Formats: sequence, C-alpha cells, structure tokens
Amino acid sequence: QVQLVESGGGLVQPGGSLSLSCAASGSVARIGTMGWFRQAPGKQRELVATIATNGLMTNYADSVKGRFTISRDNAKNTVYLQMSSLNSEDTAVYFCNANIRPLSSVNYGIYWGQGTQVTVSS
Repeated sequence: QVQLVESGGGLVQPGGSLSLSCAASGSVARIGTMGWFRQAPGKQRELVATIATNGLMTNYADSVKGRFTISRDNAKNTVYLQMSSLNSEDTAVYFCNANIRPLSSVNYGIYWGQGTQVTVSS
C-alpha cells in the first residue's frame, strides 16, 4: 500500500516563510510527477506547483510564482514546498499529490496526502 504523508504546516505571520514536505512510503516502485495543491474554505482545490521526475521541470500557479519553490529528493521519495512572502490569501489546506507506480502494478495511479493546514495571520 502506498501513502503520502505531509508535514510542516502551521501558523505564520504575513510576510513570513514556511516549508512543507511530503514523503511517499509503502510499496513504491516508481514516482512520476509530484505536486502540491491547496484548498481554501469555500473554494475549489487548486494547483500550486508541480515538479517532473527529474526535478528539472517545474510549473507554478501565477499566484505563487516568485514566492514558492517546489523541489524533490528522489532518494527519499519526498517533495518539498518552500513558501515565502506569505499572505492571507495563501491560507488553505495544502495537499501533496504524486503519480506513483506501486510494486504490485504495472500502472501508475494518482495518490493524495491527507492535507496540512497553513494559516497566515497576525
């Protein structure tokens, strides 16, 4: 069984920084694209950033470009999100997402973490 477990959320003041991490565990054969999404109260889940397998190709939502950085450590099956210059509009539950092929399958599937709360407030 494959699991994604996030960590690093919390309360931060406007203008501050916060880092999130998400590790894949269990019967993981290969991991493709990994990413972060977020969902604010009353809003739909939205893409924040994605990173390709080799870590060289990244994609960001316009709202976070220049403030957030996504990275990954393939040896640790982990994806990171470094967030800076945070503002109240960044308040949301952040979910990691990964395209994973389990050991028990020849097919890739989309997996989600349980979510971690990020609150930007003074």
